[in-house]
Amino acid sequence: MLAATVRVTRDLDLAEECVQDAYLAALRDWPHRGVPERPGAWLVTAARHNALDALRRAATLRAKLHLLVEPESAEGDDPLRLIFLCCHPALSPDAQVALVLRLVCGVPTGDIAKAFLVGEATMAARVTRAKKKITAARIPFRMPPAGELPGRLDAALTAVHLLFTTGHVAPDGPVLARDDLAGRALDLARLLHRLLPREREVRGLLALLLANHARRATRTGPDGRLLRLSEQDRSAWDRRAIAEADTLVVGALRGGRPGRFALQAAIATLHASAPAWADTDWPQILVLYDALLDAWPSPVVALNRAVALAEVRGPREALAELEPLRRDERMLRYHYLPAVRADLLRRVGRDAEAAGEYRRARDLTANAAEQAFLNARLSELD
Repeated sequence: MLAATVRVTRDLDLAEECVQDAYLAALRDWPHRGVPERPGAWLVTAARHNALDALRRAATLRAKLHLLVEPESAEGDDPLRLIFLCCHPALSPDAQVALVLRLVCGVPTGDIAKAFLVGEATMAARVTRAKKKITAARIPFRMPPAGELPGRLDAALTAVHLLFTTGHVAPDGPVLARDDLAGRALDLARLLHRLLPREREVRGLLALLLANHARRATRTGPDGRLLRLSEQDRSAWDRRAIAEADTLVVGALRGGRPGRFALQAAIATLHASAPAWADTDWPQILVLYDALLDAWPSPVVALNRAVALAEVRGPREALAELEPLRRDERMLRYHYLPAVRADLLRRVGRDAEAAGEYRRARDLTANAAEQAFLNARLSELD
């Protein structure tokens, strides 16, 4: 809706207002008149009408008339236009990603802040400054020329990946995942692949999402309990999606040094392809994490590498690898760090320390399924 409305207004703030007004109109009218046969189309039409009315009131319709009669974009193009508008090089990389998450994907500002490991007020200010910069710079709402796409691509891929992550494990709420957000991210990844089928990192992102989303039906039990990878029923995984991911990974790894999404996809497909947990190729996964940490020196990557290291060389060596991460301010609110450390401490018999880390991880997450899982791990130590 926002992308379709921006085509009329060329103004992000005005487009957001028009979309919000369309939702309000629906809340007011539909209970009395009934939900229309095509509610999405109704909302888009209402938002665009709001935009035209606003332009008329501002006495700018004449100046923008040529924009209103340009041919309709092909199906699916508007979201891509909005993605690449948000990823303009005039904005900082973090602002680009945050704008895509907020405007294209509808992720709440608080959840974006958690993904970036910053406070909500900091992220809200960052998004506001970026929107103002787009307006002040008169950045056009159009698909960039082919030569400009590579410079905007990494931010677009990062935003889609973060959207998937937000759906794969919901930041809060009673359920583990938000499959609607994860599915939205997968749709956007397919759109990007359709636009740029030869880009290796686009292949890598799509493969990464496919391999992880293939497990969605088995990540919780019938009672909503979180199931570890070792507990999941692999016969229920989406084998067609895993096969597609594997083919994409092969193409993403060819032709030179692989990028971070290709490497993450290779790790995910190794997990998805193993017939059983015991058959997981941990040495190869550790090699891939070494390459990923070199390509993308992130504390989150270092944490995930420690999990693989524990399987290859034992938990004591992995615990030593976590010590620098405990001093990294970016990881203070990242609940997976104490959760991983708790499991490693438990494996070496340091149960009292493990219990403290499980409590810390539980207190840092607002996801009820994760809280229940961590409470269960705690109870096993009693």
